Formats: sequence, structure tokens, C-alpha cells
Amino acid sequence: MFTMLALTISQNNQIMLKGLCLAFLLITLYAHAQTGTNWVLKQNNDGVKIYTGDFENSKVKAIRVQVEVEATLSQVVAMLMDIKGSEEWLYHTSSNYIVKQVSPSDVYYYSRVNMPWPVSDRDFIAHLMVSQNPATKVVTIDAPCNVDMVPQKPGIVRIANSKGKWILTPAGANRVKIDYTLHADPSGLIPAWLTNMFATEGPSQSFKKFKVSLQKATYRNVNPDYIVNW
Repeated sequence: MFTMLALTISQNNQIMLKGLCLAFLLITLYAHAQTGTNWVLKQNNDGVKIYTGDFENSKVKAIRVQVEVEATLSQVVAMLMDIKGSEEWLYHTSSNYIVKQVSPSDVYYYSRVNMPWPVSDRDFIAHLMVSQNPATKVVTIDAPCNVDMVPQKPGIVRIANSKGKWILTPAGANRVKIDYTLHADPSGLIPAWLTNMFATEGPSQSFKKFKVSLQKATYRNVNPDYIVNW
């Protein structure tokens, strides 16, 4: 029934659904690892390459983003670990807060995603962990979901199935290659074909804001003691 209605929606509703799908593709930007295979390049704008790929037993495409930024490893990590600050560049994120901080590189956090009516808001809890290879200096950021750490809230759909990963590779002085992969099931009645239709636009918008936010003095002057720069 939902698919039939989607085929006859007005232009305004098409815009709303487009925004909805973009949000679904980004709500688990810190979620658990997924490297994937058979990636197909879909977009290459402003140095941001976006791929899609099939994910086992899922109709929703996985995405992969590759970009090189002018920054240190410390800058990128500091920004990604700024849970509250990520509200500025994560699409449709209405609130983030830390649930438990085990250490500076090990954090549990809650995130709520504001969805357009009549779709229910989504939320998720992730265990964000940072590690660095002492030889190569490559940084890996994983965040497996922790579904039950925060009680579910009435009227909000809990995201329980999401897999993603950040790999940060030093590329010389003040240069970092970012390789980010994500597969997320938004749950609910949104059809996979509609989510896949806008698979490249959501990441494109967020990474544009990401590159701008990365240059803030707040992150340039932070040097986490658990990260060694190139």
C-alpha cells in the first residue's frame, strides 16, 4: 500500500520523502564496522567519492565515502568524538548526548533523529571506540549499537541494525584520507527502493558540512593523547 501511495504523491511530498531518505542514510554515522565488496562509484564531486554496494540479506544498499582532507589525525578524531558538536553536520540529527564515557577514546552515546511528519522519529545508542595502529598510525573508529542501554521512548523507533566504520589514513603532513562505510536499516515502512534512490545525496550533503566544520579552531587546537600524528 505504501508503495502505491508513493507513486502518486505530490511534489511537496516527494521533497519530504527525499529528505526522509537522506536522514535514514546518515542516522548511524558512528555505527558498527562494514567494509563490503563490489562497490560501484555513483558520484565524484568536490573530491568526495560516493559508492553503493549490495549488502548480504538486505534490500538496502550499503554506502562508501572516500575523501582526502587537509587536517591532522588529531583534528579529525577530535571532531568525530565531539558528540554534541556533530549535531551541526549530521543530517536531521536533533540531539546527541553522552550516556557513559569509559575513557576519552571510548564513549557510549545516544542520538535522536528528527523525522518529518507523519513518520516517527528514530533513535539509536552506539558504543564509539577509537584505536590506532602504532606502526602505520592508521586510526579505526567503530561503534557497535547497544540497543537496550537506554530505555526505548514512546513514539520513537529504535534503530537496532546498522554497521559502519571510519578508517583514517595519514597521507603526509596535515593530510588525512577518510574511508567511511555504512549499512543501516531504518526500520519501519519506508521501502528499500526509496531509500536507495537518494543513497548518494545524503552523504554528499553531510560531508560538505563535515569539511567545513573540520576547519574550526576548536578542532585544530585539540590533540588527544591517544592519537599520534604522522
